[in-house]
Amino acid sequence: MNEYDYIIIGAGASGLLLADAMLNDSFFEHKKILLLDKDLKDTNDRTWCFWEKGDGQFETIIHKRWNSIHFQGEDVLKRTEINPYSYKMIRSIDFYNHYLGRIKESSNITFVQEAMLDINELATEVTVKTTNNSYSGKYIFNSLFNYKMATEQKKYPVLQQHFVGWVIKTEKPIFNANEVTYMDFSIPQKGNTRFMYVLPYSNDTALIEYTLFSEQLLPKAEYEAAIKEYIADRFQCKTYEITEKEAGSIPMTAYDFRERHTDRIRYIGTAGGWAKPSTGYTLMSTTKKIPKLIEHIKKGDPLLKMKLKDKFWFYDMLFLDVLQHDNANGHSIFESIFNTLRPQKVFKFLDEETSLKEDIVYINSCPKMPFIKALFRRLF
Repeated sequence: MNEYDYIIIGAGASGLLLADAMLNDSFFEHKKILLLDKDLKDTNDRTWCFWEKGDGQFETIIHKRWNSIHFQGEDVLKRTEINPYSYKMIRSIDFYNHYLGRIKESSNITFVQEAMLDINELATEVTVKTTNNSYSGKYIFNSLFNYKMATEQKKYPVLQQHFVGWVIKTEKPIFNANEVTYMDFSIPQKGNTRFMYVLPYSNDTALIEYTLFSEQLLPKAEYEAAIKEYIADRFQCKTYEITEKEAGSIPMTAYDFRERHTDRIRYIGTAGGWAKPSTGYTLMSTTKKIPKLIEHIKKGDPLLKMKLKDKFWFYDMLFLDVLQHDNANGHSIFESIFNTLRPQKVFKFLDEETSLKEDIVYINSCPKMPFIKALFRRLF
């Protein structure tokens, strides 16, 4: 049996950031750590985007940043600078190369490419069976997410932020390389909350994503037809090369994933409920939760005691209740917010850095009746 102090399952953002945090803390210097993933992590399989003030911990691997955003709805059109924030993008291949490079040079962290098949928790250890081996660890940190983890309960709605994106290169310069289209709700809603998201890499190259907040996925052809129509209508462009494609689904739920934790197994990342329920943004949320998790480990606290519920969790829960009850009018919430508030105010609230006084300003920018009804449904 291959024995370790800690086993991290999944070398995505949360797994790599946890491994790197352990690498940088002397407490783990003499601990034996295993990082498992079924893939080599040698392809650019996704992008991570976030907003941030000034420089942050990812500056060396930022692929592109923007200082302005564009928001559009049926009756709202805003183009504005977001200083002191900037909107940043990381390509996953750069993220993998950076963090795996550091890990592979370490003496106490081992990266193994094997798929996990089963986990068995015993009194003093946890055994992990993979396609080729069995490993034992005192503690397991598992980032592998399955929607059944959230959908087996009925107390909280489970929506999906699902999307398909194309990176296209055009013959002529048709994009504003300095501006992100953060949300464009001017497209047909078709009974759901639907918007377009555009990240221009240059004046002739951009990632264009068709994104929905809803319970069910669409047939792939429907996403791609919507992207094609949007490029033709918005940019008056019919000739372009598709250089990359991506697709994904991020859970949107206020379900408390701590119910899945045990004293020796802790779920992290999306599997641990680290994705912000109302937006799906996970990377910066992960950077805030990793230090808290590290402190729990060092103190010897039970892993299941790390709590995520606070006032922002409650706000997100009501928002998702509203979307589940009337998904077709989700666009009106975002239009009301961006029509009333500067994007800096929105970002601060979504970063969960606002005071109660600031929260009230944000809440007052939303349509009142849907949230009042959602609150009463929760109470009664």
